[in-house]
Amino acid sequence: MSRLRRREFAALAAAGLAAPWAVQAEEPQRAKVLRYAFPIAETGFDPAQIADLYSRTVAAHIFDALYMYDHLARPFLVRPNVAEGMPEVSADFRTWTIRVKPGIYFADDPAFKGQRRELVAADFAYAWKRHFDPATKSPNVAGFEEERVLGVSELRERALKDKKPLDYDAPVEGLRVLDRHTLQFRLEQPRPRFLYTLAQSDLIGAVAREVVEFYGDQIMAHPVGTGPFKLAQWRRSSLIVLERNPGYRSVRYEDVVSPAPDDAEGQALLARFSGRTLPMIDRVEVSIIEVGQPRWLAFLNQQFDLVTVPLEFAGAALPNGKLAPNLAKRGIALHRIVNPDRTLFYFNMEDPVVGGYTPEKVALRRAIALATDVNREINGIRRGQAIPAQSLVAPGTWGYDPQLKLEGGDYDPARAMALLDLYGYVDRDGDGWREQPDGSPLTIEYATQPDDLSRQFDELWKRNLDRIGVRLKVLKGQWPEQLKMARAGQLMIWQLGYSAASPDVQDGLGILYGPASGGQNLARFRNARFDEIYRHMNGLPDGPERQALLRECQLILTALMPMKYKVHRIVNDLTQPWVLGYRRPLYGLQFWQYIDIDAARQPRPR
Repeated sequence: MSRLRRREFAALAAAGLAAPWAVQAEEPQRAKVLRYAFPIAETGFDPAQIADLYSRTVAAHIFDALYMYDHLARPFLVRPNVAEGMPEVSADFRTWTIRVKPGIYFADDPAFKGQRRELVAADFAYAWKRHFDPATKSPNVAGFEEERVLGVSELRERALKDKKPLDYDAPVEGLRVLDRHTLQFRLEQPRPRFLYTLAQSDLIGAVAREVVEFYGDQIMAHPVGTGPFKLAQWRRSSLIVLERNPGYRSVRYEDVVSPAPDDAEGQALLARFSGRTLPMIDRVEVSIIEVGQPRWLAFLNQQFDLVTVPLEFAGAALPNGKLAPNLAKRGIALHRIVNPDRTLFYFNMEDPVVGGYTPEKVALRRAIALATDVNREINGIRRGQAIPAQSLVAPGTWGYDPQLKLEGGDYDPARAMALLDLYGYVDRDGDGWREQPDGSPLTIEYATQPDDLSRQFDELWKRNLDRIGVRLKVLKGQWPEQLKMARAGQLMIWQLGYSAASPDVQDGLGILYGPASGGQNLARFRNARFDEIYRHMNGLPDGPERQALLRECQLILTALMPMKYKVHRIVNDLTQPWVLGYRRPLYGLQFWQYIDIDAARQPRPR
């Protein structure tokens, strides 16, 4: 073994990659296996309890929603999944009636006691109610409450008031199971984009009540759905293995995709895979590798079939934004998009140092935002693989304006220092660090992770705050644990990214909606006017009135600065030459069933 190979082997072994290879070695010679890695650990796979991207990606391939995003349509198209046709919608967008296709079955599971379990309309009503069950502690309940399904919130309130389990059998006016295969939603207010919610297989895919009751508090480890894959193995924060669901219904590629006529890539994929039954692969193995180097080395050594280029290797992999010649010669393909996302850091609005709505607290947050050198981040840490963000609106979603310029996007340390001086954040004892207006110490606590990339962000944070005389304390921890702390309001500042779950802006607004505090609203931001706009926008059709309200929301957030929006990321995915048909989904999170693997070309474990 050469010196380089020894180093690579050591890095890969340290990341725990031996186990996934051992699993694959047990597979038949011609099994089609997709192997790649998540950079952040999952939390589990119960749709009612998850919120993070990686858990939701797995769940999206296990559970079925009524509708789905067309994998090849751009910018997007929602089509029936397990529904028979598009919904019947009343003229006021308040009544949605959907018929579920008969003859679809859940994956076999001991919870069904040896019987085949057909998918029925009641499974979707049950999945919806689970987000409202106080015992579930769903982080998404506030968002679902804003869909205004009649009677579900009252069902939750009764359970809370009476301190009794949620009565799943109680009739609910807005969730009507009209017959075995027909479901009707009745909404308190118009919801023109309710269809997007009905396409979220990761959060409201059909769930069988028997499974939840059978597994109880272990349900996060036992997802059972009607989707193309089933969970075969899970080692928390290490390895996730999914296998083809042998009971999955017959779905042909050409029946669920419709690329635009001028989409050359999409048309080529349609021509290539027409007639093929989904899923086209047998198995998916996802390792959890938080450090970029071993992920990258595993891909170069052909142990992974797909990789999102780690930022620290973007210069080597993508000189001048083009695939490096040495990679191109190996048949590796580049898939590059501006992701519909935004990175940000939030301020805990209940924190005694950075929270609150008084002028001096607002000034402190705005000063920290003005001191944040986003261009240095893009050109340095991100190696040019991002564009600056001005607001919460992600590219490719409704309301995004590439020409928009807001003060929240400014970098101006001189103005930051002037703000701090004006509101009494000055250095009183001559030690070079500012104190709070009352003379008490001023220390900003920033939560981060213990990896090399995070360390680079930590250094930039320190440089930015040093420049304005503000002391920084870095708190390192694992991401899942920090998520728990964030939901409990125990972090002062945390940096993270949000990918758009749908083509609409409402989800982006939802992470600042007051009633969602402690759930998806990690900032615990509360503003009556913002909440009023959020609710009103939900019922408006897209158009000038809704656009004007969105702009008002953007100005409120710029003025009060509960979050600093930083960048929209450019995502560079690389696939090995034996990976066929890959296309990153913009919405819906699903792509595994649309990939094929040329098993004869894929190297076997050594």
